[in-house]
Amino acid sequence: MVGNRQRLFPTNFPIFSCISRVSRAKIKTMIEQAKLILKKVFGYDAFRSLQEPIIRNVLEKKDTLVIMPTGGGKSLCYQIPALIFNGLTIVVSPLISLMKDQVEQMTDLKVPAVLLNSSLSYEEYVHNVGKIRRNEVKLLYVAPETLLKPKILEMLATVPIDCLTIDEAHCISEWGHDFRPEYRQMAEVRKQFPSAVCMALTATATPRVQRDITKTLHFEESNEFVASFNRENLFLKIDPKQNAFPQLVRFLERYPNQSGIIYCFTRRQVDELSQKLEIKGYSVKPYHAGLDEEQRKRNQELFIRDDIQLIVATIAFGMGINKSNIRFVVHYDLPKNIESYYQEIGRAGRDGLRADCLLLFGYGDIRKIRYFIDQKEGQEQQVANMHLAALLRFAETHVCRRIPLLAYFGENYTQENCGMCDNCLRQGQGLADLTIPAQKFLSCVRKTGEIFGAAHIIDVLLGSKSQKIAKFNHQELSTYGIGKELSKSQWFHLSRQFIQKGLLSQDPEFGGLKLDKNGYEVLRGREKFMGLLREEEEQEERTEMKTAKVKATAVQLGEEDRELFEQLRGKRKELATLYHLPPYLIFSDKTLSAMAVSSPRLPEDLLDIHGVGEAKLERYGKTFFDIIHHFRRKQ
Repeated sequence: MVGNRQRLFPTNFPIFSCISRVSRAKIKTMIEQAKLILKKVFGYDAFRSLQEPIIRNVLEKKDTLVIMPTGGGKSLCYQIPALIFNGLTIVVSPLISLMKDQVEQMTDLKVPAVLLNSSLSYEEYVHNVGKIRRNEVKLLYVAPETLLKPKILEMLATVPIDCLTIDEAHCISEWGHDFRPEYRQMAEVRKQFPSAVCMALTATATPRVQRDITKTLHFEESNEFVASFNRENLFLKIDPKQNAFPQLVRFLERYPNQSGIIYCFTRRQVDELSQKLEIKGYSVKPYHAGLDEEQRKRNQELFIRDDIQLIVATIAFGMGINKSNIRFVVHYDLPKNIESYYQEIGRAGRDGLRADCLLLFGYGDIRKIRYFIDQKEGQEQQVANMHLAALLRFAETHVCRRIPLLAYFGENYTQENCGMCDNCLRQGQGLADLTIPAQKFLSCVRKTGEIFGAAHIIDVLLGSKSQKIAKFNHQELSTYGIGKELSKSQWFHLSRQFIQKGLLSQDPEFGGLKLDKNGYEVLRGREKFMGLLREEEEQEERTEMKTAKVKATAVQLGEEDRELFEQLRGKRKELATLYHLPPYLIFSDKTLSAMAVSSPRLPEDLLDIHGVGEAKLERYGKTFFDIIHHFRRKQ
């Protein structure tokens, strides 16, 4: 192993003691101390986005609200102050998986952290409480229900508390998508720790939810930090759901041996889809609340540790999962709202490399969501309807996907072309005169009685021999079979444009199409229709892969570098199994990519690579250096 363990980690608080000693001797400001921790402990050269002013605010003991996208680096905003404060930092977290993941990460970095929740055995619980009482812990992760217990509050009253961090703070607000009453009580709990600064963090909060959090926790608005919600490395795509399973399989073929999540609306769909994928030879497991706890835990661990490629899940999966190498997220069904969609796609590409997000959009899914909304009452139903309307505006938009998505969170996106969504890539094709296809479609809508949805109209245009067409004698219409020059997917794409541009209106419950005034003008030849004619799916996928620019921090690998990357990835998996850790906690794909293009002369040179701090260098540095060195010598 490299490094001098005795020199770097001399006391019970390995990292804190080191940083304190260095700061007293050489560093004049707390921010310089924070930057030293950032490099030495976490292996990062510079803060991202708003991290530095947020940390400064917390260190000055000012209550702080942080709105930052998933993967934007929220955790560092309380982890670094925790290593500078003398006392304990409490982190309130809603899910066991989130706490477990964070504690494993901190422990691997030699940061003293523990959790208290129902997953612990009696012996483990007592052991962790003892460490807290003896001031041997810098970070305590705890569920809100646990923190509210009188015995826990009494125990914490005996130790110095410097920071109370409330993670996933949108759970406080009744206007949020994941309201939890226990979170509302955190306003009272913080009174138990008058000397502690309070921090609230979330990735999904509309302006209304932000105001609710601030009001509930009695924060000053001047101490709000709202980062951009734009995840530049996520490619956003929405396809009409036509033949969902083959569509999914074509998508998955682009990601051999890569990790991905597929979200479904119901437990039954999760079970059926995971079985079908398994029969096709995919490495996949299901996840939903209907499985017993042990099976859910096992399937999640298999996915986190890269033992399986795919997880098919309901929304019960993913909150707090910090797996950084998820390369894609698929919504097989329509999510409930934009917050859920944003949170779920946010689980992809946390390493900063490109990740793809596909949503299969079918009007049948809208009916399912409306059914559940109808079971609600009063304000709850009102909020749900607002959420659905915003989601449909996003799904049906013809402009850059990021414009309505970010606007929902109060952000104005002004870039003309993001280059990382399906709409922006198609905009480069330019508008074409599609008046004749539009007239064919509109005429068919009218001749069928203006009661049928797009799927049936397209079947008539394509000359389908379906039972439904025979039932209504639509094979006798003059529009039967006149649209064979376009594919089904092209007609579906055009039908969405007809709706978006006001040629057609659609029954929100049943999906039936009806001509509007603009539609009659086009049908009668008084107006032209200018639109986009979509490429065939296979050609479009090639265009996406070739054209989309990866903005953030991706490292482009040549053939030889890719070979070395795979060797490093194999060693990472081997070590992860040995140490019972998720592979991404050892090094992220981004770090391995940087290693694959590097030529270090000594193991210590790895410290120049993003994500390699001194603790990881000591534990893993020589192993990965030897692989790189041996590979370079053979070249």
